[in-house]
Amino acid sequence: MNTKEIRTRKGFTFVELMITTVIFLIVGLAIGVVIVDGQTGWNTMYDRLNSDVVTDGYVARRKFDAVMRSASRSQSLVASDGSWIEVYYYASPSSTVVDRYARFYTADGDLNFEYGQLEPRATLGVETVCENVISCTFKQVGTSAQMTLKLDNGTQTNTVVSSAVTHNQ
Repeated sequence: MNTKEIRTRKGFTFVELMITTVIFLIVGLAIGVVIVDGQTGWNTMYDRLNSDVVTDGYVARRKFDAVMRSASRSQSLVASDGSWIEVYYYASPSSTVVDRYARFYTADGDLNFEYGQLEPRATLGVETVCENVISCTFKQVGTSAQMTLKLDNGTQTNTVVSSAVTHNQ
């Protein structure tokens, strides 16, 4: 028997540890860049989706749709330049005559909704539906009405097109 023991080394050399450390550092930095870039993209998209022009556009579309769907088919007026639309509706389901009016128009960068009594003409209220309006046009074709609304808050622009069909006789 050989009395000489064969020594086997256990562990890694310093060079192997340095190479492994550099590889892990490069991979870690790459993963960090991907995470930061993803978070930045998410924040940008979140800001776009929740900006005031998107929210205002949604509110304006919902209000326009609700009013137009409850309006009477028999009567409505649109300005020749499309700057306002006025429709007529029943004050309650039990009303036998059209006795109320609703009007959408823009003024000072706001989309306004005016409503009131038809005969004698009396305004019951005016609401600001949305702000940051740069243009708004209305059209009527048959029993349907269309609103094209452009909003701009200085950092983002949004265009909302809404169409609704009047349902009441």
